[in-house]
Amino acid sequence: MKRRGTDVDLLVHGSGMVGLSLCVAAADAGFSVALVDAREVVPWEGGEPDLRVSAVTRASQRILERLSAWEWVAARRAGAVEAIEAQDGLSDAVVTFSAADIGEPCLAHIVENRLIQTALLERLRRMSGVRTYVPASVERLDAEPDAVAVRLDDGRSLRVGLVAAADGAGSKVRELAGIRVHERDYGQKGLVCTVATELPHDRVARQRFLPGGPVAFLPLPDGRCSLVWSQPVDEADERLALSEAAFCEALSAASGRMLGTITGCGERAAFPLRRQHAERYVADRLALVGDAAHVIHPLAGQGANLGFLDAAALVAVMARARERGHDPGGPGALRRYERWRKGDNLLMQNAMDVFHWLFGRQDALSVGLRSLGLGVTDRLAPAKQLFMAHAMGERLDLPPLGRR
Repeated sequence: MKRRGTDVDLLVHGSGMVGLSLCVAAADAGFSVALVDAREVVPWEGGEPDLRVSAVTRASQRILERLSAWEWVAARRAGAVEAIEAQDGLSDAVVTFSAADIGEPCLAHIVENRLIQTALLERLRRMSGVRTYVPASVERLDAEPDAVAVRLDDGRSLRVGLVAAADGAGSKVRELAGIRVHERDYGQKGLVCTVATELPHDRVARQRFLPGGPVAFLPLPDGRCSLVWSQPVDEADERLALSEAAFCEALSAASGRMLGTITGCGERAAFPLRRQHAERYVADRLALVGDAAHVIHPLAGQGANLGFLDAAALVAVMARARERGHDPGGPGALRRYERWRKGDNLLMQNAMDVFHWLFGRQDALSVGLRSLGLGVTDRLAPAKQLFMAHAMGERLDLPPLGRR
């Protein structure tokens, strides 16, 4: 039930996976919600796999299960990852992590982003207490002591208890709030496409680290792989322009033929890679979630998972504040959200940067140390178990929706 004097408790700007998960979680918790986005979600309808996919961890899967969205996803198209294989492209040292070694059915699932969006939107449409303003965009925010006056670009106005920016790396709401962002360009693009391979993927996610960036094969349910190839900008542009046959040969060579020859590829696209982190996650009655707060290198596929945890944590602090008779959109709840999520996200960003730097070095000492490290890790069960726990999203301070 909404607070007195407001139209809704929470306004979410952005209908991506994170924004929609936040809407559903908040509505499930009994908060009234408004969803605002400039574009309609294009529903998933099957056919060729989308270019943009996510590696959904077990923690994120539990969040989607508790939001009654995962069953819809799993019934359509989700590729289980039963093992992860990482290879150094200069030394050929390999380490393998298997879910079977820790008694789990899988480490993650590879799912198209739009499929998750569609599942969450279907759930949202069946819920009460949710208003939808699409197409529309937030044009002005005026924070008041007990609410935020929001003006949309179509002329409509709302008074809300809390605004959540879930509108991506170029967040308009973050800009309106005057929150600065620290950004660093990696000088790379992530080239993505769907590829067919000579050898079966056997539900193993494979990654080969090269000086220019990692090439990753993510297993899809139809036997093909979703490719994410991080590489310098000029090389990515050149490879986008290659014929299919020339591109498949270049990829076969770069991958060390870890899945044999690349026998075909679909449409190719590339997007710039950068690190981005907001100075603050909160302002007066405003919170940043997902890419609006942080963007990390895709080499471990953790971007969307961090966003799901943001959404679940924000709803958890709102619910806790309400239970204690406090304001769910007030400074106490928002400070707790920022403390909870900012450190975890920064730690993951820094870890990805260390991997990016370490595997980008070509000197003999670095190659030797990497080879030794991978070999030792492959033989040390505790180290492998720790890595797999992180790959599954099993952190120490998960929000309730993500816990076992």
